[in-house]
Amino acid sequence: MRKILLIALMIAAATARAQVGEHRSDFSVGVNGGYALSNLAFVPKVNQGFHGGMTAGLSMRYVCEKYFNSICAIVAEVNYSQIGWKENIIDDEDQPVVNSISGEVEKYSRTLNYIQVPVLARLGWGREDKGFQFFFQLGPQLGYYLSDSYTSNFVTGDWNTGIDISNANLSDRSSVTIAQDTMQVENKLDYGIAAGLGVEYTVPHLGHFLLEGRYYYGLGNIYGDSKKDYFARSNFGNIVVKMTYLFDITKSKRVKRK
Repeated sequence: MRKILLIALMIAAATARAQVGEHRSDFSVGVNGGYALSNLAFVPKVNQGFHGGMTAGLSMRYVCEKYFNSICAIVAEVNYSQIGWKENIIDDEDQPVVNSISGEVEKYSRTLNYIQVPVLARLGWGREDKGFQFFFQLGPQLGYYLSDSYTSNFVTGDWNTGIDISNANLSDRSSVTIAQDTMQVENKLDYGIAAGLGVEYTVPHLGHFLLEGRYYYGLGNIYGDSKKDYFARSNFGNIVVKMTYLFDITKSKRVKRK
């Protein structure tokens, strides 16, 4: 995956400097918003479903060239995102575990708030000035941890007073990996690879409307991963569906477009 990250950086740099095809100098800015489904790849394994949260932020795009039928651009975003994990607490027969004290099915989810900055090389095919365009984009993404919170019916306390999980029903669980429920984020900087597919519809003099599905694979871990640490892996995987609106700031002159 580190090789993929290096390749994505090289693609982004090459796209920004390319001048082989028809030159463009189109700069657009706007806003984006959507919904993120996320989990963490824990080793030892933690049974999970998908954690749902919102994502929103600012978007920028610089179109630099049209090479044959491919429209080349660089896309950058600054987003606030709610990601994390939602545990699937089950027994050996895949049935929900009931808390022995409250009589409720045990639940635990953790929401981590991040500032995320993807920088993506983009290729588009279709109409530039009016109509539809299909696009693919790929590149590195950095994230910085801000804060977190949990929702649970068997955990009590907070990071200041201490987390208490003594009420958890561990005897019926298929997995007794619960260290993550009491551990704060250790590595605030997250990094990885993002890739997306989408469609754009352009309305002259109004702007660009985009719908995209994106996947992010984290290369960093939120917890320490040395031999003395509990988790060998604790990296993110996110699926994001988002809409973006862009309006043009500058556009190339004397350029033949479709």
